[in-house]
Amino acid sequence: MVLNLEPRISRRAVLLAAGGLLVGCSPQPEADEVHLRLATGPAGAVYRRIGGALAEHISEQVPGATVTTVPSGASTDNIRMLRAGEAHLGLTSLDALITTDGSAPEGLSAVCRLYDSHLHLVVMAGSAIEEFRDLEGKRISLGARNSGTEFTSLRVLKLGPVNADGRYLSQAESAAALRDGKIDAMFSLTGVPTPAITELAQRHPIRLIPLDAQADALFGAYPGPYAPAMIHATAYAGIPATRTVAVPNVLLARNDLPDDLVYAITDTIFTHTGTITSASRGDAAAVPEAWQINVRTGISTASVPLHPGAAAWFRDRKR
Repeated sequence: MVLNLEPRISRRAVLLAAGGLLVGCSPQPEADEVHLRLATGPAGAVYRRIGGALAEHISEQVPGATVTTVPSGASTDNIRMLRAGEAHLGLTSLDALITTDGSAPEGLSAVCRLYDSHLHLVVMAGSAIEEFRDLEGKRISLGARNSGTEFTSLRVLKLGPVNADGRYLSQAESAAALRDGKIDAMFSLTGVPTPAITELAQRHPIRLIPLDAQADALFGAYPGPYAPAMIHATAYAGIPATRTVAVPNVLLARNDLPDDLVYAITDTIFTHTGTITSASRGDAAAVPEAWQINVRTGISTASVPLHPGAAAWFRDRKR
């Protein structure tokens, strides 16, 4: 299925919106409706949560724009949907987006960098798995198919090298399977904290396996999208600080989205970021990753080019 997008938002209406002049005003007659689809992620994942917040926020702030979220397997599934014309916007981890030669898929560009995901390797507290190499021959969730978790965890296992019995489960399915003893460990590349792991840790003792050596291996083999990181002790109940690897997440757009529309979307993301996490909306605790969204890091999308509309907004911001 290919979506036909024929937005009829006038340049004046979009730029007024980008300047915040239409916020709170009645609908303008010159801003006709445009319906956008934003590919998010599976149940229990931060992509589902922050994608929903972004969709609601853009729909409220950009005149004539309505954004509907589309559940998915996450990163690589979202890239597929965007290229196939099944979505207009989508979330992805940077490593799943950049090819081995450093380029990005044709027809797609970045609106901005949003926040960083951290690779979790979770086991139950009583597990015999103490370090990464203990995964040899074990039953492990690699995340949902076509997810960023699958992409990165397979890279980590290959670099190990570790041969494991891989299972393809969503965040929520992985946590349930680990709790029930159906798997021995789960990978999760996601924001911190992530709902599925938070809920598991609140009900059952768990541990995080350090991945500092794996972070170094990824950085050496694939320079660009990876950086050593720490999951802090405050992230999950009873879990000490754990070293791991971080991967940036970006909001993608199809290149055929109008520049003025992407300009307005970019502006509202950065100008009204606090609205996404405002306690008055009742979801401040639900979208903590949004606090990482800022102009300084937002432009840092590595070798992935910015959409012309987003690039124009960042240029105007510097003036």
